[in-house]
Amino acid sequence: MRGGSPLSAYRDYYPALQTLSGPQPPSYRPDRTPYRPYLVASRGGHGTATAFVRDPDSTLQVWSRERGYPGDGWYLEFHKKHFPGGLRYWRVTESKVDLGAKQVYEPERARERVGTHAKHFVDLMHRVLSANSEGPRAVVCSPYDTELFGHWWFEGPGWLREVFARLPQARITPVDCMTYLETYPADATIGLLEGSWGEGGDHRVWLNRETEWTWERVYAAEDEFWTLARQPGTHTTEAARRTTSQLARELLLLQASDWQFLITTWAARDYAEARVAEHYATFTRLAQLLRRLLAGGTMQPADEEFLAAREAQNFLFPDILTQVVEACRAPAA
Repeated sequence: MRGGSPLSAYRDYYPALQTLSGPQPPSYRPDRTPYRPYLVASRGGHGTATAFVRDPDSTLQVWSRERGYPGDGWYLEFHKKHFPGGLRYWRVTESKVDLGAKQVYEPERARERVGTHAKHFVDLMHRVLSANSEGPRAVVCSPYDTELFGHWWFEGPGWLREVFARLPQARITPVDCMTYLETYPADATIGLLEGSWGEGGDHRVWLNRETEWTWERVYAAEDEFWTLARQPGTHTTEAARRTTSQLARELLLLQASDWQFLITTWAARDYAEARVAEHYATFTRLAQLLRRLLAGGTMQPADEEFLAAREAQNFLFPDILTQVVEACRAPAA
């Protein structure tokens, strides 16, 4: 089974990724098929998590603007918009042509291409499954970001509809991962190399010179949070419980990997940098409040106003304190 060869579909949509260095060399195990799931374990361990292997052919056929369906000349051009209003009236025309040379979008021709591409995809799946030695248990895993369908690729939802309509004719059954595992549970264990879904298959999208300052804040906040969370009294008073809970929420928001991705790709750099700064500043103020409460202090009106405002804005995971308490009781790894 091939591993470590990144598909790099995102570079078609975020040109900044093309400036990052090349991929790591892949590893190869010819005796493993990618058309079945595997239990995943660390070296010497026993697997409990199950992994489905992403199929490169079907992935690039749909994701890639260079090799895939979204780059077809009859589909709606994403980048050219009319001003004012932001409406799109043009088609892709050619992938390398200047925006000024884009031709007018023709919906009927685009719908014709949707049907053609749906048939092509179903035929591709049929060939892959027919040639696979796994027989009836063979599964092609083709995951995509939802934003591709309708956002990047305007005709994507129509293509999905056509694909699902054609699958029964090809005797192909669409199935989600959990349903598949109920019938064919994974019975072979593998180890995976460290990696990611990002450019290069490693962590360069998230950790680079442009983002290293964010990690200084993330790591400092993580250390401070667990130091405070393990202190006696974090859940003995209502004020401490609320503050600890919101501190945990702000930490989770600070840790979101979206910020580094948006910074590296320049997709929304200013916004992402502002969010990192905002959550870190909020975390710092709440940590100061919690330390004061744990030392026997009281919550002042300004503290209550600030905490209530943050709770109103970011109240994800209402029972987060329960998870924090359980984590503090667990033995250290």
